[in-house]
Amino acid sequence: MSESQRPYDGPPDYRVVGQHGVYPETSHDEVARFNFLAQMNRHLATKVMPGVGEAFAGRIEPARKKNGETYTSRHEVRKDLVKDPMFQWWSALRRATMETRQQAGRWVTIRQADDLNTKVQELTDGDTRLVLDPAFKQPRSTEAIDHHCMPGSYYTELVPGDVTGAANYDAGIFATTGGMLGRYNDGGGVAVAQWVKKNLPDFAPKRILDIGAGLGHNVLPIAEMFPDAEVVAVDAGAPMLRYGLARAKTMGIDNVTFMQGDVSQLDQFEDQSFDWVQSTMFLHETSYKTMPMIFKETHRLLKPGGIVLHVEQPQYTDDMPFFEQAMRDWDAFYNNEPFWTKMHEIDLDAWMKNAGFGADDLIHGGVAAVVDADVFPEAAKDNEQEDYGRKAAWHVVGARKAS
Repeated sequence: MSESQRPYDGPPDYRVVGQHGVYPETSHDEVARFNFLAQMNRHLATKVMPGVGEAFAGRIEPARKKNGETYTSRHEVRKDLVKDPMFQWWSALRRATMETRQQAGRWVTIRQADDLNTKVQELTDGDTRLVLDPAFKQPRSTEAIDHHCMPGSYYTELVPGDVTGAANYDAGIFATTGGMLGRYNDGGGVAVAQWVKKNLPDFAPKRILDIGAGLGHNVLPIAEMFPDAEVVAVDAGAPMLRYGLARAKTMGIDNVTFMQGDVSQLDQFEDQSFDWVQSTMFLHETSYKTMPMIFKETHRLLKPGGIVLHVEQPQYTDDMPFFEQAMRDWDAFYNNEPFWTKMHEIDLDAWMKNAGFGADDLIHGGVAAVVDADVFPEAAKDNEQEDYGRKAAWHVVGARKAS
């Protein structure tokens, strides 16, 4: 089959993104900019990044072996990679797309800031499903870092009631992932909900807690799949929570409360008050010091028989090549994710057991993002976990609390 005959399997057009009721409006040029970023990210992942692997296998590792040395850690690999022009080229372009994506999203949301803030205020004012704490002190893990090049991280407010940062985050995910998370960027949450339905068919949670919820992208599909459950989404960023509730309401999902809080210390909730505690791609944004505190809190909050599930990129294990570990570590050094590298090397099972879960209670699995077939038909056909550049894939680690 010639190249011209192959079915198109690149990113879908940005204009198919889910337009919920508070989604920022985009002009022709803004759409074009997001489309360019989606295509560039896909190109870097599928065409340029493999060249880094070829450079490593063809000249970087052989040069080390020629000197009679072998690699003993991913850190040694990274130190050699950063000296190579192929890695430098790929890394610089990838960093540039992240910065450009943030600039593009900010241009979109700041020019319509008044309208966005007003819409969200009208939808959330007086709604008891938004619980903010004016005296809340940001944890250091959010306060000191502009995560993935996002100015002001998740919590900064330019004006009282501001949601422009949250809207920027929402508007740009589709471009960053090239549609790998589906029309509403919720393919991770859909996958987790389906995993629970399949693997725990008798599980009927009445109360669900999502920690590090952000806008609620990943918890809304869970709330939809368990409509009789009371769902609480906790995050440190007030703009995210305001926007998240408004977003949920315009999407017709009404069983989620968005609450501000520090997930390492959730004293507002009683012991054994949830059937399910959940996080999705959140642990890598928490500090080494905080993570065991979070695990202990999840154990405290779970009812007997309840489950905790943490969905993350896979841990660095002995069977993962040092080169792959070093490439995955890119986010820690070049994408403002300083906790990434440490988080992915710890023994999560041991930490879960230290939090109080028994060895026989641990849960392991894997999920791949569920993609809308009418948005991304080629990716939707692929249910395998590992397909970098097209599908988003994660591992599931958790536990079921002993009855």
